[in-house]
Amino acid sequence: MSYVFTPPEVPSVSVMGTTDRFPVRRIFCIGRNYAKHALEMGGDPSREPPFYFSKPADAIFNASPVDDARLPYPPQTQNVHHEIELAVALKAGGAEMSASAAWDAIFGYASSVDLTRRDLQSAAKERGRPWASAKGFDHSAPIGSIHPVASVGHFTDQRIWLSVDGEMRQDARLNEMIWDVPALIVHISRSVRLSAGD
Repeated sequence: MSYVFTPPEVPSVSVMGTTDRFPVRRIFCIGRNYAKHALEMGGDPSREPPFYFSKPADAIFNASPVDDARLPYPPQTQNVHHEIELAVALKAGGAEMSASAAWDAIFGYASSVDLTRRDLQSAAKERGRPWASAKGFDHSAPIGSIHPVASVGHFTDQRIWLSVDGEMRQDARLNEMIWDVPALIVHISRSVRLSAGD
């Protein structure tokens, strides 16, 4: 078999303490998983089940000190929002996973940022249109190096924060999530078969 053109390079993320790269297959993003944010967005954190959206794998932007890169400002927007996120990298997957299988499937964790072209998102919502262009644009998923579970254990109560030019923008702890990591993996696996690289 031959391809009609050379396939693009597989998007990947650096792995802390090694020269290895983690190949990225798919990116699933969980919406409104912190009670305060859910309330800010008009949701009810006590009743709403988790929901997710996707970004293309090549939205990854390697932002670790190893990569030494500067994030370009995205086109077609005057209002870019940023949210600090915990990235969970899977080494295995499955469908209809159990909580224990979800824990075992985790390769490691990284800090990441969900970038949103908020003005495009608002315009799409007003028209009842999908808002993929507001979330899944080039470089919309900056991420640091992945810390393997084998080295650091599981992240359950760590602090997660983001500052811009010395000004604190977000500051929380992982145990403030409405749905914890294994519950989210289980939930997604009921809709799609998860795999290594997700």
